[in-house]
Amino acid sequence: MHHKANYPQETSELPQGSYCCKKHRTGKMHKLLLIILIMTTTLTGAGLSSATGQEIRVAHFLNFTHAQALIGRTNGAFEKSTKSKISWKLFNAGPTAMEALIAGEIDIAYVGPNPAINAYLRSKGKVLKVIAGAANGGASLVVRRGTGIKSVRDFKGKRIASPEIGNTQDVALRTWLNSQGLRVGRDVKVSSLKNPDILQLFIQKELDSAWVPEPWASRLILEGGGEVFLDESSIWPRGEFATALLVVRTDFLQKKPQLVKDFLSAHIDTTIQINRNKSAAKRIINKQLALLMGAPLSTAVLDRAFAKIDFNFAPASSLSASAKAAEALGYLPRSGVRIADVDNITDLTILNQILTSRKLPAVP
Repeated sequence: MHHKANYPQETSELPQGSYCCKKHRTGKMHKLLLIILIMTTTLTGAGLSSATGQEIRVAHFLNFTHAQALIGRTNGAFEKSTKSKISWKLFNAGPTAMEALIAGEIDIAYVGPNPAINAYLRSKGKVLKVIAGAANGGASLVVRRGTGIKSVRDFKGKRIASPEIGNTQDVALRTWLNSQGLRVGRDVKVSSLKNPDILQLFIQKELDSAWVPEPWASRLILEGGGEVFLDESSIWPRGEFATALLVVRTDFLQKKPQLVKDFLSAHIDTTIQINRNKSAAKRIINKQLALLMGAPLSTAVLDRAFAKIDFNFAPASSLSASAKAAEALGYLPRSGVRIADVDNITDLTILNQILTSRKLPAVP
């Protein structure tokens, strides 16, 4: 792994009982009531419940695979369910988000499988648990038109990007390159860049290819002059692979299980709503993206990207394979770690309690 493990008091001299004193005290009372009213309104607007006064710090990215978070930022569903303030923390990719979680700066995160696996194994299973899935699918290797890339051998000498060293798309890219006999540094150059920078470099014709999640893959195609070379679903059994999971810091789960349960309940509700009305979900997500990025996405990008993702609170069964790929790349700790331990990364107890209470099928 290429990242660090550590991520003046007002008084009155008026005589007691005088009219002026009563008027002064009344004025102070009105001022105090006004301050309380302003504070209450401000906190309520921020989603902080006066009933709990609790805060949940949640990480997510500007990816469609984190649709539940983007929708929750807009409609306040997680605040309503938890009766707590949700402090949304925006990250470019998973490794940085997991460093923040390890450092105790994040309580819950939407994150790809490889950064979650890495953090879990580095901590010997102590730092986090996967409590639900969020999204499966929705990642592609895109090449820019005009680069001459038509076959695998055409990648030689080319520059390819991924969102961050060790993130899920980076692991997929490097694993695929190795499987095709292409060596990073010798045959191809792989750069770790933020998704917006990848798009900009595509448009400027300074980047040849990139392995990215949605909506960035669709943006590279529709805005950056790219085309799909490889849809990641084509290299997985049944085309199923996890791109986003819901993870919680273990000590937060142990200390506040009811809060986690309430958050997870809103996650389930939001996932169901996305699948019931994708048109409404796209509108809500685009509204939030417009606030976070300064401009909404085109209808064409929204439609193409959404069609590539399966929003599901059941994690895809690809975590073990993802762990083995990361190990082969040297991204996992070299001592004191067993890949078999990844089987214990998930704890679906609370998820299944909620599903059972709603008479929905449990997740095995």
